[in-house]
Amino acid sequence: MTRFPLGVLPTPLVRADRLRAVLGCGPLWTKRDDLTGFGVAGNKVRALEHLLGDALARGGDVLVTGGGPDSNFVAAAAQAARVAGLDCELVVWGDPHGTTNLALATAAGARIHPLGSADRGRVDGEVERLGAELARQGRRPLAVPRGGSTPMGALGFACAAAEVVDQWSEPAAPTVVLPVGSGGSVAGLLAGLAGTDWQVLGASVSRPPEEITAKVLGLAHETAALRGSTPPRPEQLTIVDARGPGFGVASPADRAAADLVLRTEGVLLDDTYGAKAAAVAVEHLGTDPALLWFTGGLVSALSPVSELPGHSTEVRSHTTDGAP
Repeated sequence: MTRFPLGVLPTPLVRADRLRAVLGCGPLWTKRDDLTGFGVAGNKVRALEHLLGDALARGGDVLVTGGGPDSNFVAAAAQAARVAGLDCELVVWGDPHGTTNLALATAAGARIHPLGSADRGRVDGEVERLGAELARQGRRPLAVPRGGSTPMGALGFACAAAEVVDQWSEPAAPTVVLPVGSGGSVAGLLAGLAGTDWQVLGASVSRPPEEITAKVLGLAHETAALRGSTPPRPEQLTIVDARGPGFGVASPADRAAADLVLRTEGVLLDDTYGAKAAAVAVEHLGTDPALLWFTGGLVSALSPVSELPGHSTEVRSHTTDGAP
């Protein structure tokens, strides 16, 4: 299996003592996948390294995928395809106008195919249809579902599991807290952590926990089979409902948790993934060691900054006594 290098890895594992002091929890660390170093895509590069490596090994010439108008993955996919020398075709649900992530994608040369619907569940089927049409035209497409959530894409987080286990220095194994969208990241992580005592606590941001748990376990088994490793153990995984008001919409508890992370650790969290995972961590952390996995996506994380407590667009001047 060929990997096409994109990220600056390993990403740092950082002790979060200030956040721990406020929460009164056990040893707390953060995995800084917001610092993967490729564009502003955060953890998305992990899946893309393996997806593009596979596409190039097969002689592929165009990446076909999709997502929402503010998707970190579509921007990352377009930038990664450009770097790898592939064309990129993106199926986008919702309004495709005026978002920074789609501007990044088009700047990288991607062609946007508006779905003409807000039903994000239709994206993967349209990606497959478009890939088949391109194949009939003589192209060699790689059609990838939202988030890159395939066994090949999940290999990126299986490698991340080995990376973080090697970095871990505490005597006891931690619980890893991370957001769960399409499921590829947590599935790869679970596959990579098989044979360890580590636990995974997922914050489901878009699907009912029962539905996404079944998908994650199936994908984790497929990923383990692909890499020829020990099958994952279901008892290592817990997924809780973090959807709140809806996909991409933060609840007051989500925003409070994100604000706390920003004020203690200086890390920006987006409303779709990071804020919801942080809120789950605040609610569930106890005295045992824990690791909060920051998945990044800086563009999306900047959007809610203007709503933070104390923010003002007014410029205040501060002068010393006697100054003009």
